[in-house]
Amino acid sequence: MPLFDLPLSQLERYAPDVPEPADFDAFWRSTVESAAAKPILVDCRPYRNELSLVDTWDVTFAGYGGDPIRAWYTRPAGVDDPIPAVVEYLGYGRGRGLPHERLTWPAAGYAHLLMDSRGQGGQYGTGGDTPDPYGTALGGPGPVTRGILDPHDYYYRRLITDAVRAVEAVRALPGVDSARVAVAGNSQGGGLALAVAGLVRDLAALLSTAPFMCHVQRAIDITDAAPYGEIVTFLAVHREAEEAARRTLSYMDGVAFARRANAPAHFGTGLRDTVCPPSTVYAAYNQYGADDRVLYAYPFNHHEGGEAVHVRRQLRWLRYHLE
Repeated sequence: MPLFDLPLSQLERYAPDVPEPADFDAFWRSTVESAAAKPILVDCRPYRNELSLVDTWDVTFAGYGGDPIRAWYTRPAGVDDPIPAVVEYLGYGRGRGLPHERLTWPAAGYAHLLMDSRGQGGQYGTGGDTPDPYGTALGGPGPVTRGILDPHDYYYRRLITDAVRAVEAVRALPGVDSARVAVAGNSQGGGLALAVAGLVRDLAALLSTAPFMCHVQRAIDITDAAPYGEIVTFLAVHREAEEAARRTLSYMDGVAFARRANAPAHFGTGLRDTVCPPSTVYAAYNQYGADDRVLYAYPFNHHEGGEAVHVRRQLRWLRYHLE
């Protein structure tokens, strides 16, 4: 894939005026407060992971609407003292799978909560375990278009709320230093982590790689790669739904969340990424609310970005910020 987005010299200064709904803060305050009014109900059961160096628990907690959300909680074996935690969110279409699939954070010495994505898990990986009981709102079949005609019905309102509640859940788990909690993710997971950073004011750090749902209005104009392509396809059929869909998406835009975030942040993007175009990532990064931030760009990479090289940079950076 050749370079298709803005030149790097322009990306580094790219801070577009991404419009926000006038009631953005009120919308999310009401949503989060409604979820917080219900007990978190963390259920934590030992799980035999067939590994010797890490221990795993099968966790359930109350997310949006009190719905049960599944997660894996994994930490270094034999370590009982409170340690920093990383809450990780998953990419589009992936479920939590099996606990031995994601061991980077516990192997680095952190407690790790991997949140399942409600109603996802059927596109790749080894599946998910959390249904989404809200399937009647108008919209398309995929998560990114479910309920897209109204922000109150939209799928990502529920998923972002689950992600916020996951931070509360990890702080209630045994052996977690609640003052040192980071959120992390790639693609959809990066977008969720960014949203949480904008809604939770006392995070220790944010790790957001190729975040989805940033500068969404531009994304659906310059790429038809999935998942944005699902929105394009929906609007190609529902030709009179554009105004309502764009309004709904404005409540979920990562640029708006970035403006409100205050945690130290580590970003990454591939400059040939058509899935989450680099200009949409820079739009959020350049308007991020904290000065303590860094972004690594990979000029020759697509959505895979820096892969293991980037993870090594994350590990070094997070060690500095959490210890």
